[in-house]
Amino acid sequence: MNFQKFTFREIKGRGEIATDMKKSVIPSFFPLGDDKIVENRRFEYQIAVPEKMKVSKNGKTTSVIILFHGLNERSWDKYYPWASYISNATEKPVLLFPAAFHINRAPSQWSESRTMQRFVSDEKEASERERHLTFLNYALSKRIEADPFRFYLSGRESINNVCQIVEDIRKGNHPLIENNAKIDIFAYSIGVLMAQVLLLANPGNLFTTTKLFAFCGGSVFNKMNGDSRMIMDRNSFRALVDYYSNRFIFFKDEKRLKGDALEHAFICHIDSLLYREQRESFYRESSSRIRILALRQDKVIPTEGIVDALGDEHKKSLEVIDFPFPYTHENPFGAIAFKEGIEKNVWFRSVFNRVSEFLG
Repeated sequence: MNFQKFTFREIKGRGEIATDMKKSVIPSFFPLGDDKIVENRRFEYQIAVPEKMKVSKNGKTTSVIILFHGLNERSWDKYYPWASYISNATEKPVLLFPAAFHINRAPSQWSESRTMQRFVSDEKEASERERHLTFLNYALSKRIEADPFRFYLSGRESINNVCQIVEDIRKGNHPLIENNAKIDIFAYSIGVLMAQVLLLANPGNLFTTTKLFAFCGGSVFNKMNGDSRMIMDRNSFRALVDYYSNRFIFFKDEKRLKGDALEHAFICHIDSLLYREQRESFYRESSSRIRILALRQDKVIPTEGIVDALGDEHKKSLEVIDFPFPYTHENPFGAIAFKEGIEKNVWFRSVFNRVSEFLG
């Protein structure tokens, strides 16, 4: 599998995002404002190019699948086998998009185990109330604890970035992708929420025909459980849920909120009771282009929350399966799927055959 790298420089919405970033409370462990983190604004994204690919007379692909990852990811390692399988099975390139402050868009210090472990040790010495606080989730936990608005702002920035890429494609400016290429999405975990907001808001009518395959995601926000050693510590996640369930939607007079379609689409997914008719109508009308595959024992994104998001006609879009081996939301197949035995390989192929058939 050939993975090609492309440089991205943030332009769309940059001023608005930077202004809001300057209002964010800076966490004590990393005393640098979000707007000053250069690697978040200029970075590389990768595209998995299949062995066989349909191209136009210009030699560019006529279809692309954008991959959205999960929360608190620090590398693409887990996703390389996923992208490779989907790309070869569909004969379409897969664009691995790093969300704001994730993967290679975050300071390297946040991924340094020794550095982060020192902070964790100091926390535990100061207070034993911390639960599930690890060197893996310390940076995200403390950034969210300092200012929960970061969660929404990072999602908004990421969506702006995706729109910028798609707009560049439509202008014929991408070296690999044709200007009229079909653009679909494969999303996992919190990346599904980003995809849901993107499709519901449909900025610039860029995603009117986009198909979405969601894996381990799709729940309304207040039914999720991000309390995990690999995602976020318990106190930070509780603060996050409280903020968006009880405070965010009432900030209509604050300058941090815009009152636009993106913001509204996110609010529609905070609680099942918020704009229920509009949200369920969207999923009902979009059932032919949205598929969600959930895992029965998923404790982070429970099936109940997905049903709440989709509404009464969820069976048109949702399928729930269970693996006959131990798994977690964070690592549904283990670290490297193809090296963990025949049984896991079979289920890996079963999942991504579903993805490839729908997006192919």
